[in-house]
Amino acid sequence: MKISIDTERRELTVEDDQGATRHVLDSPGAFSVLSRVWVTTGWSQKYTYGFEWMGRPIIQLPEDMVVIQEVLYRVKPDVIVETGVAHGGSLVFYASLCKAMGKGKVIGIDIEIRPHNRAAIEAHELFPYITLIEGSSTDPATLAELSRHLRPEDAVLVLLDSNHSRSHVFDELEAYAPLVTPGSYLVATDGVMEWLTEVPGVPSEWLTDNPKRAVEEWLPNHAEFVLEEPPPIGFNEGSITERLTHWPSAYLRRNPDT
Repeated sequence: MKISIDTERRELTVEDDQGATRHVLDSPGAFSVLSRVWVTTGWSQKYTYGFEWMGRPIIQLPEDMVVIQEVLYRVKPDVIVETGVAHGGSLVFYASLCKAMGKGKVIGIDIEIRPHNRAAIEAHELFPYITLIEGSSTDPATLAELSRHLRPEDAVLVLLDSNHSRSHVFDELEAYAPLVTPGSYLVATDGVMEWLTEVPGVPSEWLTDNPKRAVEEWLPNHAEFVLEEPPPIGFNEGSITERLTHWPSAYLRRNPDT
């Protein structure tokens, strides 16, 4: 694919095997094309490695964090489960929302929580809202320990952000779907991997070996879930409705009647 921008004519042209498509530069179509390029270039430059939340590296696209906070505000879960801990920034982010809402706690699961990260998370002022579980996210022992922190009446939302291979995410979807309560979400992050195979250094296997593909293979056999973008933004005075995201095809909402 070739993209050309003519700033004098305010025109963007996309050329591929199907021919050429032209967009007015100041249009939603041009924004969509440029956004995709921006996201993939940002990945190669580790753009998301430049942010912290309340002192902890978060390694997430800020736009995704704004969207997930609105989802959490609307669902108001009693428990937020996140597989993948890293530096703990997203756990602290979710914990801060729990404190602000006056409801909820966060459980972070990782196959290895490095000692310096554990120490920093445990020293954080929001640690009372956080529980750490070390172990593979799909290990029955890990799931058994997680279950001990859940009450039957808890509303539960789950985010999958650990090993992003198709097979592992598929197994996580199988393991964590029963924990998600009706009306809440199971979120498979980082499907953006599918878009990145032309980025230098990215394995070609990512085209199919990614969370988005896992969702596409898993969902047809789980009618209790629907692939659903987060609720529409209540305030939008612009013309852009397509989100900048690293999480395409991520939000699986459980039918409220199941």
